[in-house]
Amino acid sequence: MGGQEIEQLIRLLGRLPGFGPRSARRVALYLLREPHTRLAPLARAMERAGEAIRTCSSCGNLDTSDPCHICSDPLRDKGVVCVVETVGDLWALERAGVHRGVYQVLGGTLSPLAGVGPEDLNVSALLTRLHQGTVREVILALGATVEGATTMHWLMDQLETYEGLTVSRVAQGVPMGGALDVLDDGTLAAALGARRPA
Repeated sequence: MGGQEIEQLIRLLGRLPGFGPRSARRVALYLLREPHTRLAPLARAMERAGEAIRTCSSCGNLDTSDPCHICSDPLRDKGVVCVVETVGDLWALERAGVHRGVYQVLGGTLSPLAGVGPEDLNVSALLTRLHQGTVREVILALGATVEGATTMHWLMDQLETYEGLTVSRVAQGVPMGGALDVLDDGTLAAALGARRPA
């Protein structure tokens, strides 16, 4: 099919999320058809990104500066911290433009079966902010999974000792435009449990 370099490219592409061997071969073929205009610019961009990316010491976001552009933005409300599992969740909220505060990326959720305990989560920066007394509200925006719920309850226990701190969580349930008959039981239960006056 190709030389060792091509096989390695296909193998590496196949490790990306959402890619399997067939899609990796298709992408490799697309890039290799015009290596100077497709493959070379991509390789340079990836190399530059790899050298420039930093993990924000304040929130855990990935950016080219530390602190990240969100934490260093003077227009952001530093008194409202949205706690998310991953950088991908942070980016999704930023795309939606629904949060004007700052974030805390945990880097995962508690999972005793996978050996992930509280010490494995990035919580220390959040606790540092809370000790400084500048945070008014913590929004828990964790996934609607068993691990997400476990992590949320553990965090709520940690946060209840801070006087004057409001702890909220994102509502879960029926998505916009969603039909009830196609939703799973857990989503329907969460939607009814999170109901509010009409």
